[in-house]
Amino acid sequence: MSFRIDQLPKKKYVLPGNAACAGCGMMIGLKIVGMALGEEATLTIPASCASVVQGLAPKSGVAMPILNVPFASAAAVATGIAEAFKSLGIKGHAVVWAGDGGTADIGMATLSGAAERNSNIIYIMYDNEAYMNTGIQRSSSTPRAAWTTTTPTGKRERKKDVALLMAMHGVPYVATASIAYPQDFYRKLKRAAEIDGFKFIHLHTPCPPGWRFDPAKTVEVAKLAVETGAWILWEYDNGRFKLNPPSTIYADKTKRKPLRDYLKLQGRFAHLSEEEIRLLEEEIEAKWNTILALSKAFSQSQ
Repeated sequence: MSFRIDQLPKKKYVLPGNAACAGCGMMIGLKIVGMALGEEATLTIPASCASVVQGLAPKSGVAMPILNVPFASAAAVATGIAEAFKSLGIKGHAVVWAGDGGTADIGMATLSGAAERNSNIIYIMYDNEAYMNTGIQRSSSTPRAAWTTTTPTGKRERKKDVALLMAMHGVPYVATASIAYPQDFYRKLKRAAEIDGFKFIHLHTPCPPGWRFDPAKTVEVAKLAVETGAWILWEYDNGRFKLNPPSTIYADKTKRKPLRDYLKLQGRFAHLSEEEIRLLEEEIEAKWNTILALSKAFSQSQ
């Protein structure tokens, strides 16, 4: 699928007056969701930053239908919306827009259940790597060594890879994406909309106050995550697993930028020693080995 920027919809789905922080990566992602899915999307949003920044009825800073739900129920509620669309013959997409806390932690049970049932939903996990709305507490999606208010000396555990967990459910479509590469995210949303069954997109969304960086550098930070290999763009589409550009280049670690370039912009990593940085580099390399092995294995199985 190819497109030009001037071919994208002009209508705005994230409106002036929303209460998002300056430089919010989540809202950049939500703009792209609106551009890709538009009025056909009905958003189910569990407790999160997204449930707050939209504002209070009858006015809203997001011009899409929204159902705000409790933390753990988003995937189950979206399943019900999808079934209602089917029964009523309505053309629409049941979309979950949920953070890492409501997905990797509190919502994991209903997420896995929807994947096992192959519910016809598009689940987007916008990952700002902590519980940002309630005070920057660690989640299972927080990277190892990162500062949060509940890990003041750095998180000790590794980051949970929810996208790989979803792919191992055998669902039709899973992808990772980044707000620094909007065309890639847009294409993946369009592809997900074409497929019947469960679709999951894991979107990397840097958070200026939670990660402690200048709000003007949100896209730069997100781009560096990919360029250093810390965030890998890949796609699992009906049994085919592949890397997506520009991560295809960074499979060769000699082509990646130094991890320090990514870490030094973020105050949450300011406490790291050289040894801790080296351990993070080793962890990233292990992740790459897993992704490349999966890519090779799935391509051979076709």
